[in-house]
Amino acid sequence: MTAQPNVISMQPDNPALTQLRDLVERQWLAHGPETAIDGLRLTRAEQPSGTIRALYQTSFCIVLQGAKVTAIGETAYHYRLGECLFASVNLPVNSRIVEAAPDKPYLALSLSIDPAMMAELLVAHPEVAYRGPKQAALVTAPVPDDLYDPVTRLLRLLDQPEDREVMEPLIRREIGWRLLRSPLGPALQQVGMKDSDTARIGRVTAWMHANYQQPFKVAELAAMASMSPASFHRHFKAMTQLTPVQFQKRVRLQEARRLLLSAHEVASVGYQVGYESPSQFSRDYRKLFGAPPGRDKAVMRSNVAIESEG
Repeated sequence: MTAQPNVISMQPDNPALTQLRDLVERQWLAHGPETAIDGLRLTRAEQPSGTIRALYQTSFCIVLQGAKVTAIGETAYHYRLGECLFASVNLPVNSRIVEAAPDKPYLALSLSIDPAMMAELLVAHPEVAYRGPKQAALVTAPVPDDLYDPVTRLLRLLDQPEDREVMEPLIRREIGWRLLRSPLGPALQQVGMKDSDTARIGRVTAWMHANYQQPFKVAELAAMASMSPASFHRHFKAMTQLTPVQFQKRVRLQEARRLLLSAHEVASVGYQVGYESPSQFSRDYRKLFGAPPGRDKAVMRSNVAIESEG
């Protein structure tokens, strides 16, 4: 049975939470959301958001101020100050920041998790193995008290580039170990166990994310997961709430939106992400984002200009 450490208070005067919150805000104001540490991303928002469509990778997110809702299919996960969310596979989701204000912005960090590292920890420490019901693709829980310190030390490496190469792998491993022994442990173990359904589907979704432009046959994806086509389709849909074709379409369209925000021309983006028909690309894009590509691009670029002026 996985050990369950004490969980710290979720009150805003918690010293460990406050220290990490202030560090995240300082780093975000200095460098923005992307960091020099692979898979570490910071978020800050001064007002609630509309729907944010994203593709979560195998990762966890800690909310340090405010609140957010993430939905997969019809299931919504609410998490707020002092709580975290873990995504076990690459997963298209809809999110909304629901609690944020200029004097108290939404603050969060997310960090990718390496399944190979989790597998190594499980092999070395089988005593923590969880044997119980299969976990959902998204799981929320209070932040364990012993997670704040290594996460804080990881963020401090952003100001210590000379230490990063040596210390980052050690701190990531400590974070993985702390998570394994936390209430999120059962979900993480499914990622690290290479023969679990979660790990098998995770390998396929990771491949589809990296190769979203390529056509595929379901039988080929099933073979990649070492499942029969029928079993693969059932497990894939249960975990992602999408069929493989719908999953690929969602990834393509989200990549198309990212390209549109840069200098790419609307006419070429559909082809770049794998669409052969411009009209089909436009229909699918409008269905997902509520506006055709050209109009959506104009709105997004206008919003970026307003934000930069502000």
